[in-house]
Parts: sequence; C-alpha cells; structure tokens
Amino acid sequence: MDTLKKKEFSSFDIAAAIKEHQTAIQDSRVNNIYQFSEKTVIFKLHKTDRPPIRLVVEAGRRLHSTSYAEESPAEPPPFCMMLRKYLRDSWLRSIEQYAFERIVTVTFETKTGLLKFVVELFGEGNIIITNQQNIIIQALAFKKMRDRDVVRGVELELPPAIGKNPFEVTQPELDETLKNAGEGEVVRTLARSLGIGGVYAEEALLRAGIEKSKPCKDLSATETSAIFGALQTLLTPVLEGKFEPSIIQDEEGSYLDVVPFTLRRYEGCPTQKFESFNAALDEFFLRVTAVEKAAGSVEVDKLKQEAQRLKRIVDEQEKSIAEDEKRTERDKQIGDTIYAHFQELQTFQEQLLKANQQGYDWKAIIAQVMVAKKAGKTPMIYVESFDGKNLALNLGIDGHHFSLVLRKSLFDNANEYYERGKRAKEKAQGAQTALNESKKKLAEIEEELKRAEELKSLKPAQIVEALAKRKEEMANKQWFEKFRHFTTSDGFLVVAGKDTVSNEVLIKKYTKEEDAVFHAEITGSPFVVVKAEGKQVSEAALKEAAEAAASYSRAWRENAGTTDVYWVKVDQLSKSGPSGESIPHGAFFVVGKRNWYKNTPLRVAVGIVLGEETSFVGGPIDSVKAKTKTYLVIQPGDYQGKELLQMIMRSLTLKLSKEQREKAGKTSIEQVREFVPYTKGAINLKAA
Repeated sequence: MDTLKKKEFSSFDIAAAIKEHQTAIQDSRVNNIYQFSEKTVIFKLHKTDRPPIRLVVEAGRRLHSTSYAEESPAEPPPFCMMLRKYLRDSWLRSIEQYAFERIVTVTFETKTGLLKFVVELFGEGNIIITNQQNIIIQALAFKKMRDRDVVRGVELELPPAIGKNPFEVTQPELDETLKNAGEGEVVRTLARSLGIGGVYAEEALLRAGIEKSKPCKDLSATETSAIFGALQTLLTPVLEGKFEPSIIQDEEGSYLDVVPFTLRRYEGCPTQKFESFNAALDEFFLRVTAVEKAAGSVEVDKLKQEAQRLKRIVDEQEKSIAEDEKRTERDKQIGDTIYAHFQELQTFQEQLLKANQQGYDWKAIIAQVMVAKKAGKTPMIYVESFDGKNLALNLGIDGHHFSLVLRKSLFDNANEYYERGKRAKEKAQGAQTALNESKKKLAEIEEELKRAEELKSLKPAQIVEALAKRKEEMANKQWFEKFRHFTTSDGFLVVAGKDTVSNEVLIKKYTKEEDAVFHAEITGSPFVVVKAEGKQVSEAALKEAAEAAASYSRAWRENAGTTDVYWVKVDQLSKSGPSGESIPHGAFFVVGKRNWYKNTPLRVAVGIVLGEETSFVGGPIDSVKAKTKTYLVIQPGDYQGKELLQMIMRSLTLKLSKEQREKAGKTSIEQVREFVPYTKGAINLKAA
C-alpha cells in the first residue's frame, strides 16, 4: 500500500467527526477566528467550565478539533476578517452533515440572526456563509458552474448528490442498483451509487466475502443480500457513535490512513489507538501536513518570489521617497532664490510686460533679451530660454534652474514653488507609511520563508516534535489566560470577565472570599476581581481595578469621560433578587454595603516590551508604567477597528530606536486588540 494515501475526508470520516462534535461544541461561543492558509481557518470556541476548543476547517480536505497551536499570521487575511465580522462572539448552535455527502453545515446564532457556515470537503472545496433564508452573503471562492452558481445575493444550491444516502437505501433499492449496473465492477458501483468512496466500498465487499472486481450482472441474490448486511455493519457504529478510532501505519511507521472503527482491509498493519476520532484526525493530518512541508519546495519557491517582489517594491518606494525629498528641498530653495533676487527680477519682469503692452510680441522681446545677454548689455545673464506656450522664462540663478511665469506676480511664483515643495513633502510622508507597511510585509515573508526552509530541511518527525511543543504550551496555560487580566503596579493579579459566560465562571469558580470584586454602576460591565492570594489588597491595586472596571464597561462605548465603580466581597453576590426573582446569566444581585470609587476616569494604557520577543502589555496606566516606559494612553473616542490599532502601533514604534522599530514592526496588531475596549477610542496625545 502507498504511504500517506489518505489526503481528504470520506463521508464516513465526516459522519464520525460530526457525531463526536455534536455534544462537544454545540452551544459554544466563538471567541475568535484565525486563518492559517488560503483554505484553512480555525475557530476558537469557549464552553463554560471546559478548556477552549479549536475547530480546524480546511476546505476540500478536513474538519476536526485540534490541540496544536499554530502561530497566528501577523495580518489576518481579508476572508478571516470577514468571518470575524459576522461570526466572532456568536454562538455555535449546531453542526450537521448534509445527507451523508461531504458537506457540513454549522449554524451560528448572531446578534443579527442565524447564519450558516457551509463547508464543502470535496474537490477544491469551498466555505460559504448564508443567512437564515439561505441567501449567500460571502464565500471563500465565488464561481459559476455548470449545475449551480456560488454568487453573492443568490440562494445557495448544494451540488447534486453523488449517490443515494446509504442510511436510507433499502435492500430492494440496492438490488435494483446493482442489477442495472450490468458489466460494471461491483466496487465501483457501490462507491459511486452510495457515495461511500473506494475504501469503504472495498471494506463492505471484504466483509461480504465478494471479489471487488466482480461484474454486477454476475451477483446472486445471496451476494447482494450479503453486501447490504455488510453495509449495515459499517453504518451502525456511526449511528450509535461507537467508535474505535486508530491511525494505520506501515512497517516503517509512516501513516497510511485514519479510521473511526476497525477495518478488515488493514488487518496485520501496525495501528495507533486513540480515545476519540477527532484526536486521531488531529495527529494524522498534523503528520501528513508535516511530511508535505518537508518534501515540497513549491511553498518555498512561492515565498522567494513574493520576497523578491516586495524587495522591488521597497526599492521603488525608497527611490520615490528620495526623489520627493529632493524635490521638497529644491522647490523650497527656488522659492527662497526668487525672494533673494526679488528686486532685480521684479524690475526685469516689469520691463518685459511694458514692452509687450507697447505692442511688441513676446518672441521679439525675448530675442532682444538674448541678443543683449550675448553682448553683455543686460544684468539678466540667467535667462536660458523662453516658453512661449506657457509665457514663462526659464532661468538659471545661483545654480538653480526654474521657470518664472510672467502672467503671475513674483509672490505667486514663489508661493507656487513653496506649495509644490509642501505637496512633495506630504507625498513623501504618505509614501513612508506605505514603505513601512511594505518593509513589515517583507519582514513577515522573510520570516515565513526562513521557517519554511527550516521545515524543508527537517525530517517529518522533527516537524511533528516542534508542533508538539506548541501543544504542550497550550496545555500549560494558566487559568486566568482565558480572561482579560493584568498585574497591578504592586504585583496583584487582576482578572476580568469578557462576557456574560466568563463573568459567571469567574465569580462562581475562581473568586475566593478574600478577593475584591469590582463592577461599574452601568449595565454592561465586566466583573473585575483582585486576587488577594492571602495578602491585604493594597489601595493602589483597588484603584487600578476600579479603572479597569470603568474602562471595559459600556461607558467606554458611549464615549463617557468617567463613571462610578464599586467593589464588594464575593459573599455579597447572590443569584436571587430581593423578591426571589432569578438573576440573568452573568449577573448577580449585590447585598450589603458597597465601597465606591466615584467619577473613575475611563482610560487604558498600551505598552510595548522588548526582549527576546516583542510583547505588549495593557490595562490601567500605573500597571503598564510599572512594566515599560514605552506606552500610550487611550481614551474613549471615535476611531475604531483596524484603523485605531494601526494608529496605536505606529505611535508606539515611533517611541523606539530605529533598530527596535524594525523588530517591533514584525509583530501583529492583533496583539494590541485585547487591550483596547470595544476596539474603539483615541490616543490621548497629551498623556502620550
């Protein structure tokens, strides 16, 4: 058998993976979405009292949960940003396979209604987003085909079924199908008519004891009955969710296949057992991908071409900026030169204009000027030529060559050059921003190229080992990393909820009697907990926690300057109201005295920390100041999204040296997002 034969999902794989997922991820919340390649996205899902779930979807190939953490791209691709726009913070309500086809539909409940995420796991694959009415909103690939169109604004039509649904086929229907196939091989007829693929068609025939190449016309009634019975033995484990997942290996340990239950065709092959089919899929496709990266050079070649393209762009942008900077200085000097020779230029201009008014045409006037110049009878030895079309003298003065338009005053001529210089300067500044972006992209590509070349030089086992380290890092994450958190200026850990679910979990599971619990006096505030850890909570820690509660509340979104905040002990929080009414999920009723921080200002700081790796810190100003001198203060404002994050990154990097700036420029703006409330605000320039 060929090694690494399996490259994509079968209908059985999808059915088994979905069966496991239905209880594991149903009613989970979408914390974030990442895109790691053209066709691969990962949903980071959260469910109360469970570790985060990472659902990997690769169009045309696979869908399963993963415990491996790939590095997030520095800049999310446009398709990823679209998915975040529609699906981040939504609730995953269901995941279903369509009619035993290689199509999966995931339904999300969003603030604007239900959206469907349709994944095609066959051929080139596709990912399609539709609304509740099944109208296409977005797609990984829009295309028109012979039997259907995937176009924005039209109703989604799923591809024609490959065959009959094996779960619905009756014995008489199967008999009829096989009978009508005539000379066709039984294995091909089963694979195509039921859409179960070659592997499972062969397995059914192996269990039925029938030669796979046998013509359908030669099958007896007993044999067709045996085929139907064998097919049921494959379908029953899927219906009941009783799996024995394993990875099939060859004698050298290379992976051949991954299966949800034992197949006779692999008897005698080394196998690696797993507790769940998703875990087996995760390991299998990790290894397949690792081998592909190790063996292939196409990715490296593409990255090299992209790096060369970006280098050319950087060179062109640098030349353009240099030219604009020269033009800025030259035009300013010309303006200065006109003013330096203002008196004599004005006298000469007046003489020319007077001669023209007396009836002399301009050619005759300039001819006389040039004759006088040759004879040395005019001080205007710097006239080089005349532009009759634009009525302008081309002059050379003090080493500068420029045109003087006779219809305009000397003031206007000088100001025109100053304005040109100003425009060239503005153009150079805009080009510098584009150059910085190009350099950043080049650095990212060069880093990616370096990693790709390193992977190419490694053996598959080494690649898997490198990825396994990331898996271990994920497993070793601290509990508070699931929440918004920071350390106060004097060392107290402060943890805040991000939504109603995390608010509930934070208070019920992680808050102790000695801790201080903060909340802003406004609907739509996180619970913010100062972890005492056996110590007396300091006034500085209380003040910083109050600022966090204020800033990450809805007051920020409404552009408030201050809001009132209080803190209590956890035993003052109750899930029952004063008259016994129930309190909504994520909220609590407060009993007893509240400790107030009135008119708490809304402001957060974002700082950059340079070490072996560049990292960011955020939170109340004093907590950030204790960790870095390079920081900005953000306040409520109207800038938002990517524009605001880029402004923050640019302003932070300007505070660094050139060498530090280049290093920081390689980091992703996404690292800043979690520190900025509602990804909305403005930089406080006075504080910055």
